[in-house]
Amino acid sequence: MFATLSSPLFLTAWASGTATGLGLFAVVGAQSAFILRQGLMRAHLLSVVAICALIDAIFIFASVSGLQALTAWFPWLTTAVLWFGVAFLTWYALQSARRAWTATGGLAAARDVVPSRRAAMLGALGFSLLNPHFWLDMVVVGSLAHGFDDARMAFAAGAFTASLLWLAVLGIGSRLFARFFASASAWRVLDGVIAVVMAGLAISLAVKGV
Repeated sequence: MFATLSSPLFLTAWASGTATGLGLFAVVGAQSAFILRQGLMRAHLLSVVAICALIDAIFIFASVSGLQALTAWFPWLTTAVLWFGVAFLTWYALQSARRAWTATGGLAAARDVVPSRRAAMLGALGFSLLNPHFWLDMVVVGSLAHGFDDARMAFAAGAFTASLLWLAVLGIGSRLFARFFASASAWRVLDGVIAVVMAGLAISLAVKGV
């Protein structure tokens, strides 16, 4: 039997899941950088955030329900995702570096080259599902949740709450900081930082995979 919503065990598990989720998700990694850039351009931000939230919901609860067993049965999945992630992050790092090198306009110019909704949503999918850190986070969530026995789904709910909070911070934050990106130099700095972050993640993953 699962713990009831009002039980102390449920509340403890939910709070622990929220704290764990914030510790895992509240970092400026590949997905966060992508969302920030989409928000600054006001390029289908709600669609991107919705896709990320949906993916998090599916895989957080799936990890608690036994996603770890899948990777145990098919260990090659971990390696495949890792190298796909390296390739994807390297590609995006190069794209960001190119934008940082060639940018000549500010926020208005960036909005003139807004990607389609489909491209933005595919990007959100890629930065989630092709990111090995995403899968590692899911494994951690699933492992910790099982320490709460009947309240493990409450732990998952807490982790998803943390995901929603962080996505909201990214979305709102990108709107608040939009005025600072009116100049081309600010965009070049942002894209340069994103390029370094993506390249660093790709290199660290490649080293782990060797």
